[in-house]
Amino acid sequence: MTWFEALILGLVQGLTEFLPVSSSGHLEITKAIFGDNSLPEESLLMTVVLHAATALSTIVIFRKDIAEILKGLLQFKNNEEFRFSLKIIISMIPAAVVGVLFEEEIEQFFGGNLLLVGSMLILTAGLLFLADKAKSTLNPVSYKNAFVIGVAQALAILPGISRSGATISTSVLLGVDRQKAARFSFLMVVPLILGKMAKDILSGDLAETQTEASLLIIGFIAAFVAGLVACQWMIALVKKSQLKYFSFYCMIVGIIAIIYTLA
Repeated sequence: MTWFEALILGLVQGLTEFLPVSSSGHLEITKAIFGDNSLPEESLLMTVVLHAATALSTIVIFRKDIAEILKGLLQFKNNEEFRFSLKIIISMIPAAVVGVLFEEEIEQFFGGNLLLVGSMLILTAGLLFLADKAKSTLNPVSYKNAFVIGVAQALAILPGISRSGATISTSVLLGVDRQKAARFSFLMVVPLILGKMAKDILSGDLAETQTEASLLIIGFIAAFVAGLVACQWMIALVKKSQLKYFSFYCMIVGIIAIIYTLA
């Protein structure tokens, strides 16, 4: 891997982690362009570093929210912060179950299958289009909604389905306030990212990977800065009901990926 490839991977991860265009799908497309046909575990260290960068950017953007939640939890009462945290935990269950029970099967989807990526991008486009047309409300996230949104997040494990796109679209279609939907979507993924990183580190597989420190730093900085910009941009776009533009983008990229595969 060159410094340019590390930079591009970082920018792609940072932008697409928050924008509803599927970070995993775009990383698969990027790898295909660079001719990277390596097994998933061979690029595990870079993947962990990029996810750490986007997790940190989320924490920075929502630092006040996270501080309030932690402060509320320390009161050990059935307050708003406790109930919000419980909803976050409920939303994590589907993805955690799928990740634990079907880890080996999931890895098989990340072998450069652009036909799958293209198809899932088109599915993401449909979700975004429907959400953009949905009626705006002021409803909060309920416990039932939290679980359904969690199911959407679990499905987004597939490359090509945008995690933020699936969770925010599902929230809006369930009648959740758009700003609350974006906030919940971004906060609910932080524990999962940190948990996945801890699992990868404890597994010992990282010791078998060899990536230059300078490349990791370049990728981290690029993903972190891009994540800061994309996260704030996405919040503003959701509030203004402008998801349709990403719907068109996902549709176009999805069709191109399918044509590229079949050509």
